[in-house]
Amino acid sequence: MQTAPTLRVARPSDDLDALLPFYRDGLGLTVLYRFEDHDGFDGVMLGAPGAPYHFEFTRAHGHDAGRAPTADNLLVFYLPDEAEWTAAVERMHAAGFEPIPAFNPYWDHNGRTFEDPDGYRIVLEHGAWGV
Repeated sequence: MQTAPTLRVARPSDDLDALLPFYRDGLGLTVLYRFEDHDGFDGVMLGAPGAPYHFEFTRAHGHDAGRAPTADNLLVFYLPDEAEWTAAVERMHAAGFEPIPAFNPYWDHNGRTFEDPDGYRIVLEHGAWGV
């Protein structure tokens, strides 16, 4: 049996603290690790304990990361259970984030799209992924 790798999604940001309410409070992720001034970088990693993925956001001292290059930079979370999906959307609302229209209207049929402070988007899709 082959072990599935852990996926780390890493990207730069100009303001790590501005991202925390979105990913920690809204998406319900846990701060797994935080570091400061490691070779000129500060960073924070968020995820769910035991999940096969986590996010790393870094800030390079003296460098501007800017915003997302397009409105179609997405991370999609498939949530097939209706109660889980509803709770996830409500948690985003409670953290102060409102859904926005997706660039690709496909995502509006069964999902809600939210934009983080850097302009990157998360889709909470009510459905299961299957090939």
